[in-house]
Amino acid sequence: MSQFDFDELDLPEVTRRQLLAITAGAAAAASAPVAVAGGHRRGQKRRLRGPKAPFDSVRDWMEALEANGLLMRVPKIDQDQYHATALFFQMTDMFSKYASPAILFEEMKVDGRWMKSPVFGNHQAHWFTECIAFGIEPDWNSYHGSYRKAKAYLGEMLDKNGGTYPEIPPVEVPRDQAPIKEVVLKGDEINLLDFPFIQTNPADGGRYVNTGSHFMVDKELGANFGTYRCQIKGPRKLGVNPEPNQTNWKMLMAAKERGEEYANLSIVLGQDPIIWMISGTRVAPRFGNNKVDELAIAGGIRGKAVDVVRSEDSDLMIPAHAEMVIEGRVPLQAPMEPEGPFGEMFGYLGAKKEENFWMEVTTITHRKNPWFMNAFTGMQKGMLTAPQEILYDNFLRRRIPYLITYHNPQYAMGLVFMSIDKTKPFQGIEAGKSVVSGFGIAKIVIIVDKDVDVHDHLEVMAAVGARWQPAKAHYIVDEGGGLFTDPSQPSYGKTSKIVIDATRQFPEEGGKEDFPESNRALLEKGAPEAMAQVRELYMKNLTSWGVKS
Repeated sequence: MSQFDFDELDLPEVTRRQLLAITAGAAAAASAPVAVAGGHRRGQKRRLRGPKAPFDSVRDWMEALEANGLLMRVPKIDQDQYHATALFFQMTDMFSKYASPAILFEEMKVDGRWMKSPVFGNHQAHWFTECIAFGIEPDWNSYHGSYRKAKAYLGEMLDKNGGTYPEIPPVEVPRDQAPIKEVVLKGDEINLLDFPFIQTNPADGGRYVNTGSHFMVDKELGANFGTYRCQIKGPRKLGVNPEPNQTNWKMLMAAKERGEEYANLSIVLGQDPIIWMISGTRVAPRFGNNKVDELAIAGGIRGKAVDVVRSEDSDLMIPAHAEMVIEGRVPLQAPMEPEGPFGEMFGYLGAKKEENFWMEVTTITHRKNPWFMNAFTGMQKGMLTAPQEILYDNFLRRRIPYLITYHNPQYAMGLVFMSIDKTKPFQGIEAGKSVVSGFGIAKIVIIVDKDVDVHDHLEVMAAVGARWQPAKAHYIVDEGGGLFTDPSQPSYGKTSKIVIDATRQFPEEGGKEDFPESNRALLEKGAPEAMAQVRELYMKNLTSWGVKS
């Protein structure tokens, strides 16, 4: 290949054929408009392969990714040497966070033991997964086109349901029809250290269960599930880490203040792709303390009810086709315990906490030979983002009618890109103010014109370089609400913010009377047939360049 020589890679457990099958021609960065995966080359006809949505289990989902060339299998890897983490960095360095495949380790060395239960990660990172998860044929020739296609599908779903996602209530199934009940462990049979939960980074506080959906019910706040990291503190003891003001934190604090002794908790692992996405995003319309049935929303987005089964030690209903559930009790009146540090979502080490919730594990049930997901936090795009971004589009458009679209790139936490159809002076700054005031993640908001593709960071940066005048086209907030994981914050949850108006500036904003058109726009206007003609005449040159036979 032109940029990378696979023959020179020192990856003994991944065959050259496997890696080429995943990434042939995919040396492009996340911003590249051409997508090549699973041996596909632009111009070839291709159809979605393998199992189709809705996916009842993560196994069906991974089978679909493999059928479409988006899964890399690694037979053995030594995590005691942090090889899985290093390989993950190497993979994303080469192919970017948005163009890397899911990765599955069939056997992994953890704490001196080789464990054969598969460990996987990165399963919702690739641009194409945004379509495949919903049964949509991706645009195999365009990463960004594929993403826009997923957003359009979800936008239509929202439009048909009055601006929210539809709901289909979950269906309880008999215990013998729930794969998650195939094996039941109680008391001394339980040892969390027997499973391949790993320490991802050498500086982490230890091994973590970091992809669990925490199912909890509060008599005032209702039911919730969310994803929170859990440090393993012993064979039957876990740290529980919802951050202040997250829903499960509110539930635990409310129960503690009511004087309750403990809270029941079921931590579900190996979720289907939609439940996993909902668990880590703000897709469910939870405003204030309103009650939401997130499993019903998962069913509505899937178009099929989620099968659920009752937990062993409580009435908590959990997905029947998941891989494992760790059940237990969170002591509410006992002293809290230290937790961390942990490599966080911004890609930096989070601080050790002196006081954190923890749980006593009472029961584990799981499938035979369960699969385990690890979050390579701060290294990956963690989950599908189209469902949340289209919700943000709809929400913001009520405040910003000239909005084109919103994008929060997962490779650069704290950045937000927005495109607008600018018709009046100062609309860029106005749009940016609406975002920095209400979105904690929005620390640097870049506003661009409608001709700029916000999914292509190179286009966005080019607009900043060519259209932005720093002296006037900015707005700064000295202190606003921020994400708790931002390592630059001088005080917890507080950050300064900036709006960069990289739209063409009108004279009233200090801009030129006549802003010149771009070279590409002039080509498309002056020679409108040229691009199509070149695609017809020279596509072979483009698709064969740099690819080894």
